[in-house]
Amino acid sequence: MKILTCTQQKEADAYTIANNNILSINLMEKAASLVADEICKRWDRSHRIIVFAGAGNNGGDAVAAARILFTKNYDVEVYLFNIKGTISEDCMTNIQRLQECGFTAYHEISNSFEPPKLEAEDVVIDGLFGSGLNKPLSGGFASVVKYINASSAQVVSIDLPSGLMGEDNSNNARANIIRANLTLSIQFPKLAFLFPENEDIVGEWKLLHIGISPEFIAQADTPYYITEAQDVSQLIRSRKRFAFKNNFGHALLIAGSNGMAGASILAARACLRSGVGLLTVHTPVCNHDILQTAVPEAMVQNDVHEHYFAEPVDLDNYQAIAIGPGIGQEEETALATFDQLADCYIPAILDADAINIISSHRNYLNRLPRQSILTPHIGELERIIGKCNNSFERLTKAKELAAYLQCYIVLKGAYTAVITPEGKFYFNPTGNPGMATGGSGDVLTGIILALLAQGYPQENAARLGTYIHGLAGDIACRRMGEISLTAGDIIDALPEAWKILSEIK
Repeated sequence: MKILTCTQQKEADAYTIANNNILSINLMEKAASLVADEICKRWDRSHRIIVFAGAGNNGGDAVAAARILFTKNYDVEVYLFNIKGTISEDCMTNIQRLQECGFTAYHEISNSFEPPKLEAEDVVIDGLFGSGLNKPLSGGFASVVKYINASSAQVVSIDLPSGLMGEDNSNNARANIIRANLTLSIQFPKLAFLFPENEDIVGEWKLLHIGISPEFIAQADTPYYITEAQDVSQLIRSRKRFAFKNNFGHALLIAGSNGMAGASILAARACLRSGVGLLTVHTPVCNHDILQTAVPEAMVQNDVHEHYFAEPVDLDNYQAIAIGPGIGQEEETALATFDQLADCYIPAILDADAINIISSHRNYLNRLPRQSILTPHIGELERIIGKCNNSFERLTKAKELAAYLQCYIVLKGAYTAVITPEGKFYFNPTGNPGMATGGSGDVLTGIILALLAQGYPQENAARLGTYIHGLAGDIACRRMGEISLTAGDIIDALPEAWKILSEIK
């Protein structure tokens, strides 16, 4: 699914109107009908509906939704702000339609405003500003926003919360942005919805499909995508009846140190549950018996050191390598990591301590193997790129890093982003907060390692691995709940996740 900019969304509306034999007022009616339907599903007629509308088309959506709710016998009040004395044509049409159906609780504000008292049982429809906003709210509109935010009413924003920009909010005034409980986005998600700092602003978000031209969507150019099940299910390779283990690759996992055997076990188990033919785990001597017992399907190769990784491995027998889970940051480990990567000619994943080692030796960055996959969380990434003020800046710098290194970056978190060297972003929709637990990242590394060893291209391995990791997490969450979820539960759910995804046609 493409994520378009707010400018592109306007262009999509215009293209649809011009090429699909539809009037703009009818497109507005469709949006308003879907908004009203969603409100009816969630709140019954005991709730008063208070509409705050602007004079543009976002306000027109809100006024049209008010009319539809009124005809369904909801108690509705409308406050339309016409400060500049100019109302859009479609908004004016809907004001007239509202009045023609006998609606009397309509208030048009051009100067002073006496706000209604908002109660906890009220539902506020926010239609003040949509995707056309290009500067922070101030003055009277900022006061209205603060008044709504100070109330205990439920807030439903149309398209996006008033005051929020669709992409970059670096210079926005956060106190002057509506804090919605529900955002009903028209046709397309907004990039800003995927940023953690906007969670309390956007609330729950849902797409309303109003019939935008498929031709426009297909030709629209964007670097931003949300991965969908249909996208990644088509990446899964079928297996031939006469295949044997060597057809599915031999993976090398360099993981674990004294006291961190668990990281190597989790990554190994996830790798084996993701289709790899053979797996060798290179680990310190102290972890040998633990791994042989916990993961009997894996081969264990001892390092020369008792407690940590200290000597690189010959790669001739392997199709892919992952290095980092639980290896620690001893100086010998750092040197061994650099030596391992210096002569690495097979697909590689760098995770956890491998990333931390590199961030502590920044002069080594430009010597990383091309096409490697780095899997940092936000903290690990910022040790390389520096502290960022917001998610948009972080994505921008991560894109620059991926291009500079010619590597793939899997930025872990809610809506994990796979960032390609070409500057594309694939956001992952699967997963849940229960996965914010120790070892979850080791599981992801194991999954992606298995896919690389089987010959999946780096981009496909990162996207498919991230999606299946989150899907398994969602299955585990249904079984265990968010609070009790562990990384091992994610691994246990991998078979069902692979089965579900493989059966999507």
